[in-house]
Amino acid sequence: MSYDLCIIGGGIVGLATALKFSDAHPNASMVVLEKEGWPGLHQTGHNSGVIHSGIYYAPGSLKARLCRQGAIETEAFCKSKNIANVKCGKMIVATSHADLGRMEVLLTRARQNGVEAEQIDAAELRRREPNITGLGAIFVPGTGIVDYKQVCNAIAHELKKRGVHIVYHAEVSGIEEKGGIVTITTSEDRQWLASCLVVCAGLQSDRLARLAGLKTDFQIIPFRGEYYRLPAARNSIIQSLIYPVPDPSMPFLGIHLTRMIDGGVTAGPNAVLGLSREGYPKFSFSWLDTSEFMTYGGFWKLISTHMKSGWRELRNSLSRQRYLAECRKYCPGLELNDLQPQEAGIRAQAVMQDGSLMHDFLFLESNRMLHVCNAPSPAATSALPIGAMIAEKIAGKLERRSYPAGTIAAG
Repeated sequence: MSYDLCIIGGGIVGLATALKFSDAHPNASMVVLEKEGWPGLHQTGHNSGVIHSGIYYAPGSLKARLCRQGAIETEAFCKSKNIANVKCGKMIVATSHADLGRMEVLLTRARQNGVEAEQIDAAELRRREPNITGLGAIFVPGTGIVDYKQVCNAIAHELKKRGVHIVYHAEVSGIEEKGGIVTITTSEDRQWLASCLVVCAGLQSDRLARLAGLKTDFQIIPFRGEYYRLPAARNSIIQSLIYPVPDPSMPFLGIHLTRMIDGGVTAGPNAVLGLSREGYPKFSFSWLDTSEFMTYGGFWKLISTHMKSGWRELRNSLSRQRYLAECRKYCPGLELNDLQPQEAGIRAQAVMQDGSLMHDFLFLESNRMLHVCNAPSPAATSALPIGAMIAEKIAGKLERRSYPAGTIAAG
């Protein structure tokens, strides 16, 4: 079976790329290969469901622009498909005097990024959020919530209406680029031919890049984001999303309270080293996944740099009391029995050979392939404009193709 474009990965970035490419090239033939039986079952289906506003990112950066545009497009897509989403706002709460200083940086970024943000004092914070304690806060009214699995399902349905083939249970075992054709081998030795290939494989992105013969100077290391769900009686404990002020010395954001689109509230996530790339239950372990990062030099450099924060995250993971203490910094009324089980998420973190965390986009390309090796947070919010950016990149490769897989519309 021959196609103009094959996309590996049925998460939100892969599906958004297919949608945007279909928008621009409605006559192109396309197939999406997904190893699971449904779209969005890994990172997309295990995130906190937030439509971010873009307040955190460096002014003028690609991440800032894509996030703002992504929020607009996500909300518009949800409206067109009758997908529930709520613009409940985000409260970034200062719990220390150091946080108050960092809030000034965030407010400056908000102004430069064109993000509406309001600084409030402790009394106003208490009035708006009676169960939250802090020295002050920044309120960002544009932040929203949605179920990204529903977004994925809606995109997949739209793609099928347009004639795009979506093949599930298609785990990729081989990728070969030769003579202007990319041959993809999947389960049961099925083969797919494409003029161009885009790989949006998330947790498996480094492995598929190497499978395709590309040289990688990074490795995906899994970090578990562990959540708890509050009991239904606590669903009204917050009115907006409650976030900590980011600490620039920490590699990840920290635990927050999040309203969910189903009416519930979650606490989390933390960020603890995962021993299995796709093992969501606590204490999941994979010899392959663990041995890969344990023998990677960049991992040990990362650990040496972030030993203190890593040890703290591990202790919080092993002790609900410690996890609760983190939540009580801004929500002192929570009790231990409020922390009820909730499935974890796993973040695909690209770690470079020098031990640095890749916080930007990372692409690997050949004449006929584009591998999305790192799509930084908030990738779900930004998925539609990220997809448009990838679709534009791959269109140039198709225009130079030598294999007549189908008829692609110009421009």
